[in-house]
Amino acid sequence: MEPYELTIAEAAALMADKKLSSVELTRSCLDRIEQTDATINSFIYLRAEQALLEAEKADRMRAAGAEGALLGVPLSLKDLLCTRGVPTTCGSKILENFLPPYNATVVEKLVERGAVVVGKVAMDEFAMGSTSESCAFKTPVNPWDTSCIAGGSSGGSASSVASGQVLGSLGSDTGGSIRQPASLCGLVGMKPTYGRVSRYGLVAFASSLDQIGPLTRDIADSAAMMQAICGYDERDSTSVDHPVDDYHSFLTQGLDGLKIGVPKEYFGEGLDPEVRAAVLNGVEVMKNAGAEVVDVSIPHIEYCVAVYYLIAPAEASSNLARYDGVAYGYRDPAAHNLLDMYKDTRSQGFGAEVKRRILIGTYALSSGYYEAYYKKASQVRTLILNDFKKAWESCDLLVSPVTPTPAWKIGEKVDDPLAMYLSDIYTLSTNLAGLPGLSVPGGFSKAGLPIGIQLQAPHFQEGLLLRCGYNLEKGLGLERTVPAL
Repeated sequence: MEPYELTIAEAAALMADKKLSSVELTRSCLDRIEQTDATINSFIYLRAEQALLEAEKADRMRAAGAEGALLGVPLSLKDLLCTRGVPTTCGSKILENFLPPYNATVVEKLVERGAVVVGKVAMDEFAMGSTSESCAFKTPVNPWDTSCIAGGSSGGSASSVASGQVLGSLGSDTGGSIRQPASLCGLVGMKPTYGRVSRYGLVAFASSLDQIGPLTRDIADSAAMMQAICGYDERDSTSVDHPVDDYHSFLTQGLDGLKIGVPKEYFGEGLDPEVRAAVLNGVEVMKNAGAEVVDVSIPHIEYCVAVYYLIAPAEASSNLARYDGVAYGYRDPAAHNLLDMYKDTRSQGFGAEVKRRILIGTYALSSGYYEAYYKKASQVRTLILNDFKKAWESCDLLVSPVTPTPAWKIGEKVDDPLAMYLSDIYTLSTNLAGLPGLSVPGGFSKAGLPIGIQLQAPHFQEGLLLRCGYNLEKGLGLERTVPAL
C-alpha cells in the first residue's frame, strides 16, 4: 500500500511509531497529484513547496514529543475557505486574484494542529451547483469513472480524497454539497449542525444554510476532523456555544436500543432501484446490529426544493452584492463610468448559474413579492423543522438515500437546471432544518459507481451519527480502495 492510500488514523499511527514521516507522506500525495490531476482536475491552487515545509515542521514537532490526530496529515481545502496569502477564488473569475489577509477559523484550527494544507480545490462557482461544472477554472471528475461528475459543490474536495491526492478535505454544505459528492465518490461526508462549526472566513453563499464539514475515507477520520474543527467562535455571530463531545468515544458503542426511522417520503418516485436496494440493505445491517427500525413521515418534504430555491438565492443575491469591482476582486478595465463598471464587472465576473440565482433571489426579495415568496418559504421551512421534531419523538435518527441516482455523465444535466436542482431533493431538508447529516458509503452500482446512505439526527447529535455510521461501515464490510487511474 502506498502512503497516499492510508486513512488519517493509519497515517497518524505510523508517524507516531516513527515508521512514516510527514515528509514521506506529503511527497507521496504530491506525486499522486502530479500523476493524476491532469485527469481528475481537483486542484485550483497547489502549495507544493509550502506543504513540504509544513511537513518538515510537523516531523520536528513529533520528534520533540508532540502528538495529534492531524499532525503532519496532508489535507485539501474547498476554495471558499479564506487562507492567508493563498488565492481563494470560490471557483469564480470575479475573485480570481483575491488573496485573503487572514485565515478562516477552521483553517486556523487545522494549522494549530499541524495539518499540512496541500492546496485549494475546485468547486461550483460560489458553491452554486450540484456537479462542480459551474467552476470558472476546471471541472473535477469522479475517480471511479472519469466521464462522470464528482458532485458538487464540493466536487474538488471529494475527488481529491477519493483519488488519493490527499487524506481528507474540508468542504461546505448549503443544500447537500458535502454529502452529495461524498456519496457519489464513495466517501464519508459530514454536514454538522448549523452553528456547530465556525463560519468565520467562509465566503458565504446562503448565510442561514452554509456549514463547513469534512470529507474523509472512513468514519474514524471524520471523527478526528470533527474533533478539530468544532467549537464556539465569538467572531461568528451564528456560532453556538455548545459543548463539543469526544467524538471518538461514540465509535465503541453499538446500536442496541436505538430506533432508526425510515421516512416513507424519501423512497417514492424517481429513486433509482439500485440506490433503494443499497439503502434498504443498510437499514437491514443496522437492524441486525441491534437497532429497531420504525416507519416515520416528513410530510412537508415535498416542498423542500421550492423552499430552498427561494431562500438560498435570496440570501445569495444579498451576499454577492459586495462583488462590484470597487473594494476587491475583478473590475472591468474598459468601464468609463461607475454604472458601467458595476454592470460590466458583474456581467463578466459571474457565471451563468450565479447570475440565474442572483436574479431569482433579487426577484423573491423585491417589493411586492417578498411576502408571497421569501416570507412564505420561511414559514414552510418552519413546518419542515416541525416535521423533524415530531419524527424525533418516535426515533433517534433517520436513514435515507443521499441522491436519487449514482453519478451521472458530465454535461448530462448542465442545460436543465430543474433536473440539477432535483438531484438534491434528499439533502436539502437537513440544511433547512439546521440538522446534522452524514453520508456513509453503502456499496456500488452494477456500473461500478458508489452509492451513499444518508443519516440525519437531532441538533448537535453528530456523535450519534458517527456511532451509527461506524456500525454501518463495520456491518457492510466494504473494502476501502483508491481507484486505479
